[in-house]
Amino acid sequence: MTTRQTAALGDSVTVGGIRVDLSKTDKVLFADGGVTKGDLIEYYRDVAGRMLPYMADRPAVMSRYPDGITGQRVFQKNVPDYFPDWITRTEVPKQDGLLHQVVCDKQATFVYLANQACIELHVFLSRVGRLESPDQLVFDLDPPGDDRFADACRAALSLRELLEGELGLTSFVKTTGGRGLHVHVPLRAEDDFDTVRSFARQAAGLLAARNPDLVTAEQRKEKRGSRIYADIMRDAYAQTVVAPYAVRARPGAPVSVPLRWEELSDPALQPGKFTLRTVRPRLDELSGKADPWADLGRHHYSLARVASRLQDLV
Repeated sequence: MTTRQTAALGDSVTVGGIRVDLSKTDKVLFADGGVTKGDLIEYYRDVAGRMLPYMADRPAVMSRYPDGITGQRVFQKNVPDYFPDWITRTEVPKQDGLLHQVVCDKQATFVYLANQACIELHVFLSRVGRLESPDQLVFDLDPPGDDRFADACRAALSLRELLEGELGLTSFVKTTGGRGLHVHVPLRAEDDFDTVRSFARQAAGLLAARNPDLVTAEQRKEKRGSRIYADIMRDAYAQTVVAPYAVRARPGAPVSVPLRWEELSDPALQPGKFTLRTVRPRLDELSGKADPWADLGRHHYSLARVASRLQDLV
């Protein structure tokens, strides 16, 4: 993307028959790379079609940065009153009432949110209508620093061997746009979050026990040392995970990107490899081909069928 292309956006853009008014498209959001709000709008406009399958019926949380990533973050769950009527909302019960959260079910929604300086998009692990029953569980493999990404890849491959090789659960991996990796397992949405988190905790504990010098399930940072933290705390009601292809509010504008498992063995794979500016060739390469996560919607597992198998391994 170039400044000339950003300027060509003008005062509005029409996406899927919906006109979205734009403002301050030349405002710089990422000072280190000169990425503007217009660049962000163009990116989300172009990638919205790929993101829709992963977001279309899940409550989303918005992380907005009106003054760029070095300014104050506005972490929004409730949809503001000024959002247009065509933006889909859904009710999300909480302890003392209801939230009305956005659902990204139209390509124009991504453009509108980007114009609100919403850099990051995070979604529920459950769907509208069955919010108490997750249809995914996720392991967040978090290294203590950027220089340990190769170890995160090793941990992810070991986790895949446990999940797929021993438990028969097809899993999917993506970069977080940060230092580590997310490993997702699709579920049938028949269990509550407590059941799912208990399963994930056992699996993470077994992974750590088998790889004591590489992986830890210890929540306290001072006890993790230099090991990869297998975090399962996102497997809870109303917790969220960064959406595939979402931009992160970090220097360089990195992007969370679905991967093929074999890519984890490539030494050229690094946390900052995919950014808003550099991910385009990959998206072009995938045009007309299967997305690495194309089969995610075809797999739905019942934890009840594998919980006893996991228990035998612990």
